[in-house]
Amino acid sequence: MVFEDGVIHTGYILDNHENSSYLIVQLYLNYEMNMKSILVDTSVIIAVIVNEKSKSKLIRLTAGKDLVAPASLHWEIGNAFTAMFKRGKMDLPLAEKALEYYSMIPLRLVDANLRRSLAISYEHHIYAYDAYFLECARQYNLPLLTLDDSMRGIAEKLKIKVVEI
Repeated sequence: MVFEDGVIHTGYILDNHENSSYLIVQLYLNYEMNMKSILVDTSVIIAVIVNEKSKSKLIRLTAGKDLVAPASLHWEIGNAFTAMFKRGKMDLPLAEKALEYYSMIPLRLVDANLRRSLAISYEHHIYAYDAYFLECARQYNLPLLTLDDSMRGIAEKLKIKVVEI
């Protein structure tokens, strides 16, 4: 695939017109997304909405960027809050306030390839939820921003660009 003057040249022809249209749209979206996008994981979003000490640095790193995450992010946020409930770190009114802040973050939610996500999960002995982030970063060729050292290490093994914090 070659990008010339904003035009995508794939170098191969598909017989099925429907598949050709889908491929062109996917390639265009990937090209548009890569120009100024960054894939953020749950740890980054939680750090920002619950005001952790890394918040200001994360905001600086993401300023002017389109934030991308797998569609599973919503459920991971809910799961993180329930874990905080169990540890006594958050109550329901605080979680509801944090959800208000979460809803203000402009995010583009994308699909992760389930088959490849499961392969990452299997190969690296991680939960599928973590693999979705890694697969999206790989699938859309986006740099990954995470506070999770384990995720960062696996991303580097997978040759995914990781944003330095």
